[in-house]
Formats: sequence, C-alpha cells, structure tokens
Amino acid sequence: MSCSADIVTDESAYTRALSASQVASTMESLLSPVLAAVALTFMSFDRLFLGTSAGFLVSAFLVLSTRIPDARPSTHTKAWDKAAAGIRTFFTTPRLRGIMALNLTVAAAGSIVVVNTVNYVRDELGGTQSDVAWMLAASGTGTLLAALGLPRVLDRIAARTVMTTGSGVLVAGTIAAVVLIAAGLTSWIGTALIWTVIGIGMALIITPTGKVLRASAGHSAIPEVFAAQFSLSHLAWLITYPVAGLIGTNAGFTAAWTILAALAAAGATASLLLWPRHDGPESARTPAEITQHTLSGDPATLVRAA
Repeated sequence: MSCSADIVTDESAYTRALSASQVASTMESLLSPVLAAVALTFMSFDRLFLGTSAGFLVSAFLVLSTRIPDARPSTHTKAWDKAAAGIRTFFTTPRLRGIMALNLTVAAAGSIVVVNTVNYVRDELGGTQSDVAWMLAASGTGTLLAALGLPRVLDRIAARTVMTTGSGVLVAGTIAAVVLIAAGLTSWIGTALIWTVIGIGMALIITPTGKVLRASAGHSAIPEVFAAQFSLSHLAWLITYPVAGLIGTNAGFTAAWTILAALAAAGATASLLLWPRHDGPESARTPAEITQHTLSGDPATLVRAA
C-alpha cells in the first residue's frame, strides 16, 4: 500500500487502488488452496513443494527488479528506524491511535477464522479438509464483496465512519460466534454466516486503512507510517493468535472466543475514544515539519498535528 501511495496521487483513484489490492489479496487466499489441490492430482507433494519454492524465488526477483516511479524517499534507511519513526507518528496522531485500536479488533475477530477454522470444522461440525476450505471461502467471499463495494461508499462517507462500523460488525460477529459455540447451536449455515460477517467487517477496516495513513503523514513520512502499521498490526496478531490457538486447544473454543470477543470490543471502544468524530482533513506532520512550521511562526500547525 505504501507503493501505491506514491504511484496513485488522485484520492479517488487511490481508494479504488486500495479496493483492488484487497480484492487481489482475497482472491489469492481463496484460489491458492484450490490450485494446490488441483496440482496434487497431477504431481507428488515433493514436486509441488519444489515448484512453490521456485515460484517464491521468481517472485522475489520480480519484486527486487521493480522500480517505483516518483517514490518518496524516507529520511531513514534502516527498517527499524522507519518503523520507530512511524510508531512515534502513530502515538502523536489521534486518528492513527484509532487505527492501532482497530488493529486489535481485526486481529481478534480474524484469529477465530484463521486459527480455529480447521479444528472447529473437523471437531465440532465433523467436516473434511474440503469443508475447511469452503468455510474459509465464506469469510473470503465476505471480504471480497465488501472490498468491491467500498470505493463508492468511501466517496460519500468518511473513512472513520466506515471503519468504526466495521469494528461494530466484527464485535457482533465474534459475539455471535461465542453464542453459537456456548449454546451448542453449531451448524454449517450459522457458521458460514458468521464467517462471512467477519470477512465483511475485516474489509471495512483494512481496505480504507491506507487512505487514512496517507492522509495522516507528511510526504517524506509515508514509508515510515506504513512500516509502523505493518509492525503494529502484526503485534496485534501476535497477541490474538496464542489466545485462539493455545486457549482454544486447552480450554475450548468458548473460552478462547469469549476472550477474543472482549478484545474486539475493547479495540472498537478505544477507537471511538481515540479517533475524534470531527477529524479534520489536515495531515499530521513529521517532527521535523512541526519544528519547521513552529519556527516559521505557525503554531496552529503544531496544534493540528497533535
């Protein structure tokens, strides 16, 4: 997303680029297991593994050989320095503090789907490996449909409204999952509906995130902010993955999903408190830009950036 922020300068076109990126990512998740299953009917696992490894090497070469036109250079060269500078921007920018909270909501709800689907479908629903793929496809379909419709929505509705609505959808989805398992109401249709709702909620938050990040940083700070978002979002997954996996295995799905639902609700509530409702269009500034404007006699810039 950081690369597209440099390539696509028009705001409306950038929103559509984010939607296309989300669609591509979702399609990859949906099609990869299907293609692997088809390939295994014609070749052994060892050959599939070797082919996949070769594909990774080709992909790495293509990435390294790609040059981004008009890319904005960062003031930091090391990855950790970029992430650290971006994290400082996150903590000093209200809307980005809201994004941090929403990262927790996404990770909490997403962990139910990503971590627990296999064991849940097999142990609770008595399904097969193929059934697992179909249940994951239900979540992916929700994400896909929401991402396709978001560009028109974001042209009319503020990103904050869309993303906080998405957090409400995810909280509702996780609570529904807890009720489903705790009350013994497990069913294929009920599970597929909840998984689809979670997919929709994740798209409502993830897809507009790049738009908010770009609007919240100075030109030279965009790579740093995107690097920070990558780190902070994965930190949230680092918290929720063990909850879904370890607690789900040792204490059961009800206990794990109850904790994840609480984390999702905490993130959603925090985002409403941290991200002001009347969030102006002005961008946040990097520390250097704040200093420059302050010295030039523009204290209002410092107030807006804070």
